[in-house]
Amino acid sequence: MQTDSFKLRHIGPSKKDLELMLKTVNVESMEQLIFETVPDDILLKHPLNLPSAMSEQEYANHIHALSADNKMFKSYIGLGYHESCLPAVIQRNILENPGWYTAYTPYQAEIAQGRLEALLNFQTMISDLTGMELANASLLDESTSAAEAMTMLFAVRSRAQKKANVNKFFVSEELLPQTLSLLETRALPLDIELVIGDHRTFTFGEDFYGALVQYPGKSGEIYDYGEFITKAHQAEIKVAVAADILSLVLLKSPGSLGADVVVGTTQRFGIPLGYGGPHAAYFATREEYKRNIPGRIIGVTQDIDGNRALRMALQTREQHIKRDKATSNICTAQVLLAVMAGMYAVYHGPEGLKYIAKKVHQSTVSIAEKITALGYTQLNTHYFDTIRISAEASTIKTIAEQKEINFYYPDENTVSISLNEAATLADLNAIVSVFAEAKKTNANTIENLSAAIAIPENLKRGSDYMTHEVFNSYHSETELMRYIKKLERKDLSLNHSMIALGSCTMKLNAAAEMLPLSDPQWGNIHPFVPVDQAQGYQKVLKNLEDYLTEITGFSGTSLQPNSGAQGEYAGLMVIKAYHESRGDHHRNICLIPSSAHGTNPASAVMAGMKVVVTKATEEGNIDVEDLRQKAEQHKDNLAALMVTYPSTHGVYESAIKEVTSIVHDNGGQVYMDGANMNAQVGITNPGAIGADVCHLNLHKTFAIPHGGGGPGVGPICVAKQLVPFLPGNPIIKTGGEQAITAISAAPWGSSLACLISYGYVRMLGTKGLREATEFAILNANYIKERLKGGYDVLYTGERGRAAHEMIIDCRPFKANGIEVTDIAKRLMDYGFHAPTVSFPVAGTIMIEPTESESKAELDRFCDALLSIRKEIDEVNAEDPNNVMKNAPHTLAMLTADQWDFPYSRQKAAYPLAYVADNKFWPSVRRVDDAYGDRNLICTCAPIEEYMEEAEA
Repeated sequence: MQTDSFKLRHIGPSKKDLELMLKTVNVESMEQLIFETVPDDILLKHPLNLPSAMSEQEYANHIHALSADNKMFKSYIGLGYHESCLPAVIQRNILENPGWYTAYTPYQAEIAQGRLEALLNFQTMISDLTGMELANASLLDESTSAAEAMTMLFAVRSRAQKKANVNKFFVSEELLPQTLSLLETRALPLDIELVIGDHRTFTFGEDFYGALVQYPGKSGEIYDYGEFITKAHQAEIKVAVAADILSLVLLKSPGSLGADVVVGTTQRFGIPLGYGGPHAAYFATREEYKRNIPGRIIGVTQDIDGNRALRMALQTREQHIKRDKATSNICTAQVLLAVMAGMYAVYHGPEGLKYIAKKVHQSTVSIAEKITALGYTQLNTHYFDTIRISAEASTIKTIAEQKEINFYYPDENTVSISLNEAATLADLNAIVSVFAEAKKTNANTIENLSAAIAIPENLKRGSDYMTHEVFNSYHSETELMRYIKKLERKDLSLNHSMIALGSCTMKLNAAAEMLPLSDPQWGNIHPFVPVDQAQGYQKVLKNLEDYLTEITGFSGTSLQPNSGAQGEYAGLMVIKAYHESRGDHHRNICLIPSSAHGTNPASAVMAGMKVVVTKATEEGNIDVEDLRQKAEQHKDNLAALMVTYPSTHGVYESAIKEVTSIVHDNGGQVYMDGANMNAQVGITNPGAIGADVCHLNLHKTFAIPHGGGGPGVGPICVAKQLVPFLPGNPIIKTGGEQAITAISAAPWGSSLACLISYGYVRMLGTKGLREATEFAILNANYIKERLKGGYDVLYTGERGRAAHEMIIDCRPFKANGIEVTDIAKRLMDYGFHAPTVSFPVAGTIMIEPTESESKAELDRFCDALLSIRKEIDEVNAEDPNNVMKNAPHTLAMLTADQWDFPYSRQKAAYPLAYVADNKFWPSVRRVDDAYGDRNLICTCAPIEEYMEEAEA
């Protein structure tokens, strides 16, 4: 056994398992299985041109050596990014804990109560600090959140405004530059006209529907927006405020100023800079917009016994249900980072946050006083953490960089300095020394922080926040550690059992890939430092781009999109820019097969395209003749086809090259959804299939963990003709020669998370990557064969094979009164998270085992499903009191004195022998979604309610 081979650790089945599994699927070799599964005309004829595989130790040395190429300057650049202090208890128990980072989006609420509670804490914190009624469970970054505010306010215009086609959106000139760039991207396809100006002198016309201001402004100046918001409301114009979350501890909340939406980032609540991400953004608004709020909301409901339970609220907004009518993508979240930011607030509490905010403010005042004393002019009248000094930027920059300090230089005569919680007295004196040296003098040492305050009296916060018990209980490390563990025990993650979610690719997130995320040489780099200070990152990101370009068979890659949904949107916007560069502004028709991911039509509409749905055959494949007819019908206006390969039905469609040719022949480009790339790497690729652009889910195929529903990374890879249009950034140059405006806030998106995928490619190498794909296909077909006779597989390829996933049909069980949901809940009693339920076909389950699961785990899963199949046969459709309908069974049920069920406790809790060895207990019974939507509660209850309950 080659113990230094990472492939051996990543791929689940052993050599012995392989022989038995091949026999079960009735093939002589892996080569025969691939031949019977993948169409011959798209198979790669040569291996990928990638570096050879590294061992885990070699990779650890390699990535450590690269980290030394990052210069660890002190950065006071600001612009929405600040060095923060991640408490070690949160780093060790959440960031580095697979119990938290390998969890999936909480679709199965009964086994996700821990992270749901953590997210409810996050929402409560945001609602309290912003002064708004409702907050979601995070978005991707501040710029994305601001763009969502612009589009949500556009969607909720009054009937009269919609009728008059009111489409102007005012943007303060004090907005962060990366946010403005992203607003430009989102506004263009929706025909929203941005008007940039000074809020103090601007007069609204009747053709405006909304406005966005920054609080404090990008210059650091604090403005009182109360009068501006009042005037806007008088003109029926709604106002969004982009607010610094830490400043809101000391500043009057935007809600109290009258804001309709408040957005921002929680990065400075203990999240590493990571050269741009991942970080959790926030979005807060009024309750009247609860049906329009983007992303996901965690709500309070009850289980069937009436006990308090949590779940994702208002789930019907999700794409695969509303499709082209969807308001946003529920997948655009940063759950792991939101959990960490929420825990930061729990650990410090309201008083701790106030201490940190005051320290940051007083540090800023202190350096302002000392620099002013040197003869410089400080330009801000009121500020929280950012000052502007009138000085020759080039001189200051030279001296600062010699002292390993970064400031921001908005123009040649201004230096901007943003302070953070990590700044010590020594750091403050080093900052002042830069300005003293420029004057060729010495400055007095700062020995104590100034007590002066630079916040205007009328904008000082007077209201309480975070009064709930959870923010006032866990301030010692012992208590927080136990609270985190208490929540972790309520969640089923990959460290307990296989999560065979079709389309979601829940594979191993190897510890060797994850370790560099804890290294400050990677974590503490500001995204806007000069590129020569981030050469370690530049090498990793450039190499990863090249690897992904090779893997996809394309010519260029952008890592900027920081989710799969962002990748879809970016790919379509690049296609749009390409057509327009050729004068084809009229090309706006997007063909989408009826079997496509639900995010596809929503992304197409966001990109300003009109969706035309093409039919599927009875076998679940694209109806080629219907596609041909619609492509020819719309040939003058055809922009693109969006296609998933292998299909969402888990089939390698043999007509795929014909499909892409039809689109090209009629003037369109082909966008391939990369959700199923785990069935392509090393065997085929989008280039061979005939696509022009694809997005990749690095949080699926390339091993970034799902983190409970985020982080994700969704880079796009493109053919030669699309390379010039890859997205740019307004501060750090990136993208193509004719780059579209920003897709995400940071130049390379969530750079820190990209280290994981870089490690995945480097440690598997060419051979390992192909074998990972092969074993993903083998594992899926093994499950298919094991379930034969118990469940019907809905779709297969022409030779009867599944791809890397399959759909099993549960609709016949309706005759027994059993729904697919009952199977999902019963699987919890067997210790498994349900596969993907009712997508893409209602009443079915989509299973994807990945390559990381061993034969033993696959067998346990199959045994569970086959056991459930027998239980279904035992059910009387007329009697709902059965083991299926009552699932999941909690520990409280099993230990209660009374047992009112017509089956044994043993059958309920330990249906198979293996369960007893590693039992997972759902913490609540089946959740009542309808009750929660009728009684929407999305924050922790006020402490008074708990007192009332105790007294009752």
